[in-house]
Amino acid sequence: MLLPLPDGSWWDWEVRHYDGSRLTLVAGHDLSYHHGLEVVFTDPLYVRCPMLFSDPEFRAPTPEECTEVARTVGDEPPVLVAFEADGGGTEPAVCLIAAEGWAVRQGRFPRQTSADVR
Repeated sequence: MLLPLPDGSWWDWEVRHYDGSRLTLVAGHDLSYHHGLEVVFTDPLYVRCPMLFSDPEFRAPTPEECTEVARTVGDEPPVLVAFEADGGGTEPAVCLIAAEGWAVRQGRFPRQTSADVR
């Protein structure tokens, strides 16, 4: 599945939240103060991606990736997203996310600091 993203400057990405029932990826051109995009995967079944990455190239999953995920989770997932991204290593990180559902939110979301959480 190709992840349909709105037009924008989405080159910096990070995992903002992951609790087993929801995985939230945020993106923008500079995540220091805010982000402009959130991709929320509900009921994630399989996650393989770095916590911070940049310049993702979303693509359709290969047949081998589909088999790997189906073997791991027991069935074909409703959502399977594949991409390569700069994860800080010498080679691009090959990433897969399988989930029951997903949603995309666009806006201006301020960065929450530890002082904001009480």
